[in-house]
Amino acid sequence: MENMTEKFAEFCEELKYEDLPPEVIKRTKLLILDTVGIIIRARHDAESTTSLVSAIDKLEMRNGSCQVFSDKKTYTPSAAALLNGTLAHSLDFDDTHAEASLHSSAPILSAALAAAQMNKSSGQELITACVVGYETQIRLGLAGGSSAHYKKGFHPTATCGVFGAVAAAGYLMGLTKDQFISAFGIALSQSAGSMQFLTDGAWTKRSHVGQAAQNGLSCATMAGEGFKGPSQAFEGQWGYFHSYASGGDFKKALHGLGKKFETLNLGVKPYPSCRYSHAAIDGIIELKNELGFSSEDVDNIDIGLSETALNIIGYPLKDKQHPKSIVDGQFSMPFCAAVTVKSGGLNWDDYNKHLNNNDTLSFCNKIKVSPDEDAEKCCPEYMSAKVKLVVNGVKHEKFVKIPKGEPENFMKDDEFISKFKGLTEPYLSNKRVDQLTEMMLKIDQANNVNSIFEFSQIDV
Repeated sequence: MENMTEKFAEFCEELKYEDLPPEVIKRTKLLILDTVGIIIRARHDAESTTSLVSAIDKLEMRNGSCQVFSDKKTYTPSAAALLNGTLAHSLDFDDTHAEASLHSSAPILSAALAAAQMNKSSGQELITACVVGYETQIRLGLAGGSSAHYKKGFHPTATCGVFGAVAAAGYLMGLTKDQFISAFGIALSQSAGSMQFLTDGAWTKRSHVGQAAQNGLSCATMAGEGFKGPSQAFEGQWGYFHSYASGGDFKKALHGLGKKFETLNLGVKPYPSCRYSHAAIDGIIELKNELGFSSEDVDNIDIGLSETALNIIGYPLKDKQHPKSIVDGQFSMPFCAAVTVKSGGLNWDDYNKHLNNNDTLSFCNKIKVSPDEDAEKCCPEYMSAKVKLVVNGVKHEKFVKIPKGEPENFMKDDEFISKFKGLTEPYLSNKRVDQLTEMMLKIDQANNVNSIFEFSQIDV
């Protein structure tokens, strides 16, 4: 195996803003806008936020030099990375790379924002740092093989995310190639994230991502101060690929690095649920628009999914048909489908509305899941699904190969802005929403990224 760690370190040190194609710059700005909207809403609405902020207070990580969106308090850089990162993933509404089966902006942007505030970085530097982080995290995910990684019980957003966070933060700190090698080596001991949360709707999936941002920032800082890490973090005998991953294609990690940008393959979520549920939601919406049925007309629904998707949002079916918490609902194909049938879509406010609705919960029992050959053939490149629906005794079927928001079926700029406004308007004035939107879309013109926090602050 090539010295992958060294190659990634060279990439992280050498990439410049001028090297980025215009479409990568534009896409990164939209991804940043999208993530900031999620952070603002989660700061107020995610049920896990209060305890996290209290823990940060207890640990005396307040009154530092860094800010968090929609919060007038200040935090230490480590706490800001943890809090922004956790919030960015708390709604399960953040961007996704389908083939690598992970989320990128939540761990990477959050580490980059803390490092940018520490170093008074420009908007162009922040954009470049995010791309460096995206490319590192995604390529490790591609090389490791997502299905095998999940079967071991790992959460790739976090296990790969800590290395992406190192790359992004280290870039803004000006780490050298040798320092990046050490930072990746230090991060090897911090790569973590267990899928055990699926068994009882725990909140740890959210904190995995914040901790990846926090740990990545810390590892980059340690390396920058001369702390030595092992030199073969990825390919070594006990490195990432031998300890964490199996069955992947290691050539994918370095193929086209610096020339072909996986950043452009990040998809954005129109619905705040596990990305594997989105193709089915799209299919139900299309059938509902075509047929005009109501939930009372539906006899039953069978949703065909890939094996990877079934293991995350389909099995065990009885549990998925009886969600008890928001996390349960986000990872329940029956619940997401039931809400979509009844409401014509799925938005964040639907969880509180439908998790306590007996009609919706009863309807979940009409929805089953099954293995589907067509969805399996598309996996892992696409998170496809087939909806088989019986309405008043008549069978209907819809196969959705590419869910809304994927690069080939991407959201338009006005759809990004609409999503951002929908997330932020309950807590920010229309004027502030407009100012923040304009600021984020022109972040490449900012001399100091600290200015972007000004328009998101309200008393909490």
